[in-house]
Amino acid sequence: MSFTLNQTAIDKLLDVARKAGDLTMEIYQSDFEIYSKKDESPVTEADRKAEAIITPVLKDLAPDIPIVAEEAFSAGDCPDVTDKKFWLVDPVDGTKQFIKKQDEFTVNIALIDEDRQPIFGVVHAPALNRMFWGSLEHGAFVQESDGTIRQISVRKAPDDGIVAVVSRSHKTPEVDDFLKDYSVADEVSAGSSIKFCQVAEGIADLYPRFGPTMEWDTGAGHAVVLGAGGTVKTPEGDDFRYAKDGFKNGFFIAKGK
Repeated sequence: MSFTLNQTAIDKLLDVARKAGDLTMEIYQSDFEIYSKKDESPVTEADRKAEAIITPVLKDLAPDIPIVAEEAFSAGDCPDVTDKKFWLVDPVDGTKQFIKKQDEFTVNIALIDEDRQPIFGVVHAPALNRMFWGSLEHGAFVQESDGTIRQISVRKAPDDGIVAVVSRSHKTPEVDDFLKDYSVADEVSAGSSIKFCQVAEGIADLYPRFGPTMEWDTGAGHAVVLGAGGTVKTPEGDDFRYAKDGFKNGFFIAKGK
């Protein structure tokens, strides 16, 4: 049975992202333990429990679409996604922010198509009580903390200088070198896939990333940027694609108009 990304499916995806976010907030507000994965990156029970909420819903929604989820992948579950649609799930993007009790962590769910491009993504920031979602077909939206939903779009770069958003935890010298070619009025540091959303809603113009990321870190935010009329490209100007070896990303630049 083929999967259709209709409004009913989108509503289910937004709902499960919110439920996963609610669970992460319960743990966030407690004295949680911190563990280390094989690659020595930190993980908490929020990552594992949130993923356990999301995965069954995706399987029920689209039984034939494989799921690449961060914690399952770390445990050795690596499905074959060659020439297939697949889900990307990061149950807590910005674990370092989560651990430091900084509110920018997100729940990310993305759907990647056979052309290795994101066709839908939801980015839920539970501590900020804001949820973003988007697709090329339907556009991009944000639900504010008061429940208001509005469509969002990227902006034309201001003549008096751009706003660049950079990684709070992983800024590299290459980013500084890249930004030398721009008139930068302000540089903002942020964590997690919130950076994509800042470009998508037109409060930042550029998000350059010259450091390591995984595909589940970027797929959902990438989809939101595309839905808002922006682009995510390689530094060489090519489309930024998915289903790469080991699901490891190269460098990319997300930008508005």
